[in-house]
Amino acid sequence: MEIDGVLDLHMFRPDEVKDLVPDYIEACLEKEILDIRIIHGKGIGVLRTIVCSILEKHPAVESFGHPSDSGSWGATVVRLKPRPE
Repeated sequence: MEIDGVLDLHMFRPDEVKDLVPDYIEACLEKEILDIRIIHGKGIGVLRTIVCSILEKHPAVESFGHPSDSGSWGATVVRLKPRPE
């Protein structure tokens, strides 16, 4: 999987997301990518709920929310805290 700041969850099962999102955050931090977009789709909100629950607890997450563009409810944008030098 390419680490470019965009994680598309469409090809993953909900039970895989719980490990995938924290691993992706760590990979982004290693590459000094601090702004990421997690695409979970609109659906009934199962993946969005799982993603938000993970982000609320992750110590490297500075903030997260839904962008104001047309895909706002299908993705969550995340700002990560830079690692201390």
